[in-house]
Amino acid sequence: MTTTDQPHVRDDDSDPTLYRTPADAVAAPPEKFAYVVGFAPTAQRADALFTVGTEPESPAYGRVTSHAELPGLGNELHHFGWNACSSALAHTGHHHAARRYLIIPGLRSSRLHVFDTGPDPARPRLVKVVEPEELATKAGYSRPHTLHCGPDGVFLSCLGGADGADGPGGVALLDHESFEVLRAWESDRGPQWLAYDLWWHLRQNIAVTSEWGTPSMYEDGLVPELLLGRQYGHSLHFWELDSGRHLQRVDLGDENQMVLELRPAHDPEATWGFAHTVVNVEDLSASVYLWNREGEDFVVHKVITIPAEPAQTEDLPPALQPFGAVPPLITDIDLSVDDQWLYVSAWGTGDLHQYDVSDPFHPRPTASVRLGGIVSRQPHPAEPDTPLTGGAQMVELSRDGRRVYLTNSLYGTWDAQFYPAGIDPWMVKLDADTSHGGLSVDSRFYPHGPDFLGLRVHQTRLQGGDASSDSYCYSR
Repeated sequence: MTTTDQPHVRDDDSDPTLYRTPADAVAAPPEKFAYVVGFAPTAQRADALFTVGTEPESPAYGRVTSHAELPGLGNELHHFGWNACSSALAHTGHHHAARRYLIIPGLRSSRLHVFDTGPDPARPRLVKVVEPEELATKAGYSRPHTLHCGPDGVFLSCLGGADGADGPGGVALLDHESFEVLRAWESDRGPQWLAYDLWWHLRQNIAVTSEWGTPSMYEDGLVPELLLGRQYGHSLHFWELDSGRHLQRVDLGDENQMVLELRPAHDPEATWGFAHTVVNVEDLSASVYLWNREGEDFVVHKVITIPAEPAQTEDLPPALQPFGAVPPLITDIDLSVDDQWLYVSAWGTGDLHQYDVSDPFHPRPTASVRLGGIVSRQPHPAEPDTPLTGGAQMVELSRDGRRVYLTNSLYGTWDAQFYPAGIDPWMVKLDADTSHGGLSVDSRFYPHGPDFLGLRVHQTRLQGGDASSDSYCYSR
């Protein structure tokens, strides 16, 4: 473990960004900053954490106001998260937690980078690096992907076994305050081997995990033989949260490849949530699923299907030319904090879809916006004559549900397969109608290209929390 400055957690319990209920989170002041990670696909430059202004009245609105480069090369920053979130209000022994540190994994390097936003939220500074050897030795994992603050520590989902081995992937536990790797979370993994995302129902002591693939299945790009052979992940796993004991596997059908993001209901009494698959190998469609507890078991229903779009062969990248169509490629979903609206990004076509999920069993489409896309390359309204590269990919939603942030890169080697002409980085903001549904692109908010120093941007986190950061302990 490399330490540049010893971090500490504040001594009081007054952090206003830890919210008792979803309603408290919705009513809190809006975010002032967005934090965005950028990576160099050639690994010849340092990756970086960017800060973007989000206050409409500020001259910094929609502008990159600072960036902090990482030491070393080849990290491929991807997903990241906070050391503490609203679930800390129910943690035994963590009454003084504060949402202060951003923990940023390098998906390719297996390093963890800890940034302190406390002294100056506009300029986070690196305070610690956890080396891959610690993750391998203490937890038996590599390729850290997604993290959430939860009971007993920070839960870190990892895609590889120790030292980059091809599994099993799983979950490492980190200390809330020192960020040291403690151990592997699982006590009995049952049939689980592949990993991707992790979330939970805190009140019910249930965890949920999803599946992508092991390092050899994704690091050099999508492997067509594995995809057509239906070898990528296609199951959800349900666990006992406190013990790490596997309870149930639900197979979504091996034609539905790559089960990625998990979005459980924010209502702590609920036992439902949404997951999605990237592509159906039979018709190139993509789908969203609802899980729900019935008795002691969980059942899963397909509730949304987005079809592929026919396209001219010459307009398609080589990987798609044999199919004559653009798959939607659902690569991210996000659920509003009030559990009323679901956002689905289709990276292949470039669409962001909005659904009314007030009845989660029957989502109702309410709006969509196209930005980029493999064939359409739909431009941003600020530069209507410039076709966008990449497509609507990572989506983050403000706590009040009124602002949607999008970035356009998936993963370096996969970018090259689906967007072989290259991806110029962009970040956009959309305004969402939370009364009746609707989306509109904010023409004032458009950091792109040189603003991000040419690095490709992936996930966004919002100052004060966002729709995919927190789990709540109380209903009212």
